Amino acid sequence: MSQFGLLGKRRFAPFFWTQALGAFNDSAFRNAMVMLAAFQMGLPDREISLYTNLAPALFILPYFLFSATAGQLAEKFEKTRIIRYVKLFEIAAMLLAAWGFHTHNLVLLLGVLFMMGMHSTVFGPIKYAILPQALKPEELVGGNGMVEMGTQLAILIGMVLGNSLMLLAGIGPYAAAAATIGIAMAGYACSRKIPPAPATAPDLEFNWNPFSETVRVLGITRSDRAVFNAVLGISWFWFFGTVLVAQLPIYTKLNLGGDGSVNTLVLTLFSLGTGIGSLMCERMSGKRVEIGLVPLGAFGLTAFGIDLFLARPGAAGHMGLDWWAFLHAAGSWRIVFDLTAIGVFAGFYVVPLFAFVQSRTPASHLSRVIAGNNILNALLIVLASMFGLLLGRLGMSAARIFLVDALLNVLVAAYIFTLVPEFLMRFITWVLVNTLYRVRVDGMPHLPEEGPVLLVCNHVSFMDPLLLMANLRRPARFVMYYRIFNTPLLSFVFRTAKAIPIAGYKEDPEVLQQAYDAIDAALAAGEVVCIFPEGGLTGDGEIAPFRAGVEKILARRPVPVLPMALCGLWGSVWSRRDSMLGRGRLPRRFRARVELVVDAPVPPGQVSMEMLEARVRELRGDRA
Repeated sequence: MSQFGLLGKRRFAPFFWTQALGAFNDSAFRNAMVMLAAFQMGLPDREISLYTNLAPALFILPYFLFSATAGQLAEKFEKTRIIRYVKLFEIAAMLLAAWGFHTHNLVLLLGVLFMMGMHSTVFGPIKYAILPQALKPEELVGGNGMVEMGTQLAILIGMVLGNSLMLLAGIGPYAAAAATIGIAMAGYACSRKIPPAPATAPDLEFNWNPFSETVRVLGITRSDRAVFNAVLGISWFWFFGTVLVAQLPIYTKLNLGGDGSVNTLVLTLFSLGTGIGSLMCERMSGKRVEIGLVPLGAFGLTAFGIDLFLARPGAAGHMGLDWWAFLHAAGSWRIVFDLTAIGVFAGFYVVPLFAFVQSRTPASHLSRVIAGNNILNALLIVLASMFGLLLGRLGMSAARIFLVDALLNVLVAAYIFTLVPEFLMRFITWVLVNTLYRVRVDGMPHLPEEGPVLLVCNHVSFMDPLLLMANLRRPARFVMYYRIFNTPLLSFVFRTAKAIPIAGYKEDPEVLQQAYDAIDAALAAGEVVCIFPEGGLTGDGEIAPFRAGVEKILARRPVPVLPMALCGLWGSVWSRRDSMLGRGRLPRRFRARVELVVDAPVPPGQVSMEMLEARVRELRGDRA
């Protein structure tokens, strides 16, 4: 089933529309309020500037004040009930906004904006914590992509509608009020259809002190280094995007020579690109949480951010262009492509990070980790606003600020990938495997979601560990021949993946004993370990007799055993077929079709080497 099929499932569709309508209303109300202040009330420029700069600060302030409390609520109580209360709160806020629109009371409208910030703050931890409860593991990336796409389009449409309705002659405030109240009521109606999502930590001791709880939530967020650095990556995405979007109005006016319609066009391109990139993540990752896309996304953000600067570094030759005239101006399509590509690679960057946080964080802590993520996001958004303002005060043009933003992205990405080399390792693995092969996976749901398990697989080529690494949906510790482990270039991948080198008893008994100890420790910690029981690569394409290593491992640590088979790799340049025939190893099958077949787990008490070998032979069939 494709990710769009989720829109036909009750476990996803009502939540999707609830969150999309909420994002829509946030955007519509904010933009309608700004348009009222800027164009309907005849205020002086200084007062307009005060309100337009105060609005984002008031909206984001609740993230600092209440995110930690919201994280506790989402874990201690049933989530669907909280969502319905939040949507009722939104209806109340929009009723107040209607009165503010009618009376042109900006102080009241700013208060409503603070309320909408509270609405988003409470909904945020639920938004991402409910997905792992509602979706299957193979649906998690697609579901996140759909949510990100829906959010981007909802914000965009809300911005356009909020601006347009408020500018309707004579009835603008009333049209905006009616629309926002109607959308809030529609969101509540959708929330009534969301299935129950039980509390993940019902015994949690609630802490009403938002300041001490914020410190505790940030501590929980930092407890897993990989998850915390993923959160930092998400927060950096918001910094990068805030700097970019904040400069678009002045870039549109001075560098593109465009009017308000061109500003709407460039925002649309960025939003559509992000939606497209988010949806593409599922297909590109093979429905797995593939953090190898994150470095690809970071590279794209920098490459196209730099090209956006190079495409139009100076002032436009003509001013006052509408969107149609802009599209027909020289060099415009390069800018259109750059803005769309930045959005696409933003999707590649942020969707896998959210899915990674959801898949790696225990359910009992996920809402609070998302709350910690929201706090850091808010902090980085504020810093991004100050950063852009500072560069502007220093006389830097919008195009040059794009360049600085893109170059900073290189430094931040390098820092994050150095702290968590797993990101870069997964990228290398993803590129290698998807360049060389087209992989079909059958039976992956047999792999348990948690707990120790021993994988056994036939060994056909030097690429086997990388191929498995790229397709297993849980991180696995691979037991591999120590000479392959020390292969130049690839040794970085194996060491980062915490592979376990092993040697024969006659070669190095100390390495062998260390390998058995490391395997036992990994299984004791609840990890997945993969072993190739043949003891080496096949020399003739057939499965060699399994050695007794698996039985020794199970004697120390009885765990379920999962048989697997790789098919279609014999004859590749990485197998030993050419060596056997005395020929040079030359690639003959680019993007070869291969298959990974996964069987159901076998209880440790039923395992024998003969049974495992026969099962792997059966799984592989006639396709070597």
